[in-house]
Amino acid sequence: MSSEYVPLHLHTEYSLLDGAIRINDLIAKAKEFDISTVTMTDHGNLFGAIEFYKKVDKAGLKPIIGCEVYVTDDHKKKGAGTNEKRFHLILLCKDINGYKNLTRLVSKAYIDGFYYKPRIDKNLLEQYSGGLIGLSACLQGEVPYYLRAGMIEKAREAALNYQRILGTDNFYLEIQANELPEQDAVNKQLIELSRDLHIGLVATNDCHYLTKEDAKAHEVLLCIQTGKTLDDADRMRFSKDSFYFKSPDEMIDSFKDVPEAITNTRKVAEKCNLDFKFDEDRLPSYEVPEGEELYGYLEKLALTGLKQKLGGNIPDNYMDRLNRELKMIRDMGFSAYFLIVWDFISYAKSKKIPVGPGRGSAAGSIVAYGLDITDIDPIKYGLLFERFLNPERVSMPDIDVDFCMNRRGEVIEYVTNKYGKDRVAQIITFGTMQARAVIRDVARAMNIPYSEADKAAKLIPFIPKITLETALKMEPKLKELYDTQPEIKELINIAQRLEGIARHASTHAAGVVISPDPLTDFLPLYKAPNDEAITTQFDMDAIKEIKLLKFDFLGLKTLTLIDKAEKIINAARKLEDGKDHIPFSIEDVPIDDEIAFILLSTGKTSGVFQLESPGMKDLLTRMEPEVFEDLIALVALYRPGPLGSGMVDEYIEGKKTKKSPGQKKPTGSLAKLKLPELDEILKETNGIILYQEQVMEVAHKLAGFSLGQADILRKAMGGKDKDVMEKLKNTFIKGSKVNKISEKKAETLFNLILQFAQYGFNKSHSAAYALIAYRT
Repeated sequence: MSSEYVPLHLHTEYSLLDGAIRINDLIAKAKEFDISTVTMTDHGNLFGAIEFYKKVDKAGLKPIIGCEVYVTDDHKKKGAGTNEKRFHLILLCKDINGYKNLTRLVSKAYIDGFYYKPRIDKNLLEQYSGGLIGLSACLQGEVPYYLRAGMIEKAREAALNYQRILGTDNFYLEIQANELPEQDAVNKQLIELSRDLHIGLVATNDCHYLTKEDAKAHEVLLCIQTGKTLDDADRMRFSKDSFYFKSPDEMIDSFKDVPEAITNTRKVAEKCNLDFKFDEDRLPSYEVPEGEELYGYLEKLALTGLKQKLGGNIPDNYMDRLNRELKMIRDMGFSAYFLIVWDFISYAKSKKIPVGPGRGSAAGSIVAYGLDITDIDPIKYGLLFERFLNPERVSMPDIDVDFCMNRRGEVIEYVTNKYGKDRVAQIITFGTMQARAVIRDVARAMNIPYSEADKAAKLIPFIPKITLETALKMEPKLKELYDTQPEIKELINIAQRLEGIARHASTHAAGVVISPDPLTDFLPLYKAPNDEAITTQFDMDAIKEIKLLKFDFLGLKTLTLIDKAEKIINAARKLEDGKDHIPFSIEDVPIDDEIAFILLSTGKTSGVFQLESPGMKDLLTRMEPEVFEDLIALVALYRPGPLGSGMVDEYIEGKKTKKSPGQKKPTGSLAKLKLPELDEILKETNGIILYQEQVMEVAHKLAGFSLGQADILRKAMGGKDKDVMEKLKNTFIKGSKVNKISEKKAETLFNLILQFAQYGFNKSHSAAYALIAYRT
């Protein structure tokens, strides 16, 4: 049987540099204590709401979403003369209406009410009070504040006012067990006030860290927030080490004289039944010209654009591909999505804002090619639509677009004005305390000399996302410091307690969300104190979870440089030839320019996009690219996996062998299987599987997979689900046998594909970026 006590006041790591509770750790501790419901009430925000809800729900516990808001007299009043008193108030969501109201409150707190903290006022609370439960909060709450000040009547008025705003059964007085003498005194007054006004009591603990042993790490976290050190007597601090996630037994013992304060936590929890719907796509609409229909307009634009790109005539294989893609786009309900992307790219090009030729798997779509979203012919270069959109596992499309770095903001502004400022926002991202950085942060707070901390930090191996635990196992010198220097040992121990938690919020470099309705119907908004840009409070992962549509508007410096080079060339031509000069465009340079490939083959690529590093120059001279397809392969090969696995050498050896008289078939481990259809697929990559699309083609042509099924196989090969892989392997072998491939050979082929697949690269992206490299 689960506990009667439910924690209703808790700060996760998303109370940035104040809360030190990781969600996964909280869930584990709740299960240990047999607590079936847990609550998130971070300071002024809902940053972690979706992550919290999903993880808690998946663990079989009940999540309650809430927030500790700041209440002031007039949330819009700022500057000199402003009453800086901000009272804390806990708000909990009872249902989806309460969630929407809470998102509006915290959004307005940041956008309209930020003054040191994000603030609301009671008029705003009254406007958005539906579906919410309020708790009087900690000693910084309005009711406790007046009680401490001896202003009993003001405390009564405040309590009754909150009760009136939120509803008779939706406001509770909050008593806490934190060992503070002033809290004990206020608790007694709150109990009296509860009985006098018939307002319910709830017991909480204002949790800021998980265990009592985390108290010092939390002190350090506050020092990092405020720029102070532990030696500073005037620093912000919690004077007791009791603000941890207490067990039900501890809480029941602390409030044995008022047992209703414990049972009321369960009653509050039973009122909170927020049910998020994660299975409904929230696609924005696109307004087509009068007399047009959404799909018909998309079809017309794609057909017209493809004719122009192909010089007027569309071959049958192109027409078949176009019709097949259009049907899948229509059936998946993504016509509006393509039109939205076409629209803002068309705007950019009409304003002479440089746009990249493509990015990611979208370059595999002939519809995108016809709409001038991409410049890569997917049929010519063997790119697959199903790598972009899989009709057998429908997910939101994702077309990323590169723009001139200096003018990217103009496109975002256009989209914002077109779809509405209340429906478009950039996306937040969170910086976390990674191994090296957390060592330096904690050392500053502990007043450890920089030279000592830097010595320890530099011993951490340069491995992405390495943890301090792993670093201690990998680096003997770091372990020696840990074992022999007590100060360094304490530094690392505290750093481990804080490692990986969110440190700060910033704006994602590219992400933009467009909503069919006001964004605050779905998520809260955020505005940094010194920035006019409005962002979502949810990060990219959370936005995907709630099925809002995000776009990546990336700023690419290379496009800016190409644009400048074109202008310089044209200015020189105009000076030389006058008004009769022929304008130069990089797009006019043929894809098989002999001089360009000579320069590439000799490694003269300083300043060339993707090709300027010493390692890449070395690879260029070894490979000696002769055609554009060689550049596509080059971009895919120059990565740690292929470089370390021998794939690069095998590719180059195969390229040289292919030039030998009478040698046209691929060589290498896969060629030994003597499967003509396989050899045909691997011909362009000299006998190796270099691209993810090749994995799909092998499964499609040799094992009878549909391209949609082949994409599922591709994804599975990058994962670790052994059961899924075993099922797919059996299907692959059965399908291969139908094509007269022996079981033994099919199993060997599958295992070799699996070996290569871990290094496979997205050919569509490689082709698009190879084109930028070539143009540079």
